[in-house]
Amino acid sequence: MDTKTREDPIAEVAPIDADSRYRLVRFRGHDWEPVDEQEFRAEAARLFPRAELTAPGKVAWRDHPWEWPTWHPGEA
Repeated sequence: MDTKTREDPIAEVAPIDADSRYRLVRFRGHDWEPVDEQEFRAEAARLFPRAELTAPGKVAWRDHPWEWPTWHPGEA
């Protein structure tokens, strides 16, 4: 009997850091890396092409799901 009742998330997303344009993300089987929203979506699609990111349990958010730090081009 399989005791695992649900699939592990495909990604974990660390809390928003006010001093950064990125969030730290760890995709299943990979290390933590800083990514912005576009990079997150692209990497998720590359690693897990059939995954529906908005499905419950697919992404484990530490805070503020689907929110990314405010950043404007030209900022350091």
